[in-house]
Amino acid sequence: MPRQRRPIDRAARLMRSFLDPALLLHPFRLLHYYGYTHVAERRKLSLGRDVRLAPNTSFAQGERIVIGDQVQLGARCTLWAGRTSGRIVIGARTTFGPDCFLTAADYGLKAGIPVTDQPMTEADIVIGSDCWVGTKSVITAGVTLGDGCVIGAGSVVTRDVPAGAIAAGVPARVLKMRE
Repeated sequence: MPRQRRPIDRAARLMRSFLDPALLLHPFRLLHYYGYTHVAERRKLSLGRDVRLAPNTSFAQGERIVIGDQVQLGARCTLWAGRTSGRIVIGARTTFGPDCFLTAADYGLKAGIPVTDQPMTEADIVIGSDCWVGTKSVITAGVTLGDGCVIGAGSVVTRDVPAGAIAAGVPARVLKMRE
């Protein structure tokens, strides 16, 4: 039979958790993270007119990210330009659902070398105007999405998608063309 905890034991445990130094420092860590992924990087972006960014979107290397007029980025989207040369360019009136991830950099895949020890390959991501990128989609380095294309929710885009195409899947494939 499990031992019953006395109210004094529960109160002592509660006090220990509130006075834990890690708990007291955590709000500062969150503010620091928000500062370098949201606030500082947003100042570096090249933004068009009437852009809507959810307050919890994050960016890396914002100086190499160009966002056109009337673009909408949903909640928790992440745009990660490469460390040295990769760029992300988004055309006007493009909309991203929540939780989309774009990365213009990728690790190598050579056998016998730890992945994180391999040099990163960087290639630009170019997204045309009037595109719709569905919730939780991933767009990888070197991909170009043509004007007016639609990417289905949860897709992983590893290759170019032509203008006016509807693509979905893992990896994303063109399903049909918009009429």
